[in-house]
Amino acid sequence: MTSRSLRRGALRAPLLIAVVLIAIAFSRCGTDNGGSAQPRGPLQVRVTHVVDGDTIDVALPDGNEDTVRYIGIDTPETVKPDTPVQCGGPRAHAVNDRLVSGRTVTLRFDAERRDVYGRLLAYVYLPLREPGRRPLFVNAELVRRGLARTLTIPPNDSFAPLFARLAAQAGASGRGLWGHCSL
Repeated sequence: MTSRSLRRGALRAPLLIAVVLIAIAFSRCGTDNGGSAQPRGPLQVRVTHVVDGDTIDVALPDGNEDTVRYIGIDTPETVKPDTPVQCGGPRAHAVNDRLVSGRTVTLRFDAERRDVYGRLLAYVYLPLREPGRRPLFVNAELVRRGLARTLTIPPNDSFAPLFARLAAQAGASGRGLWGHCSL
């Protein structure tokens, strides 16, 4: 064997190991700690249950169900264990229910896909209702109506400035929580 062929052979093993390690790393990129596939976005899902004003259960395209927590907003509690129903909570729940219950919505994700409770974190959109109009951005609509406060948790903060502006407008107008609840 020549020294040149020895050098090529010596390079093949580390190169093969590197390729295998990269393949393993990429195969794990789409999974969470439980090993289940992480959805890519945007993702169309059907809403199967409205939990409260900022949380829904959905049927995923693969047939599984998952819980979705709206990013960037927080509505008063209605179903949290050991917590009384809070002012404005039933109204936020009812409006969210009217907007999305039983409908197909589009989920868009930010930097993190899941929260510490394992829920999907998403911006939720209703499809176009009329040609030429944008889809209804549900998270923003709840803030605009004064039914949700802003809840900015970096790095999932792409719409924080929009939510802050909508909350300020709702507060100035006395809409929803701002007019009916002591904040």
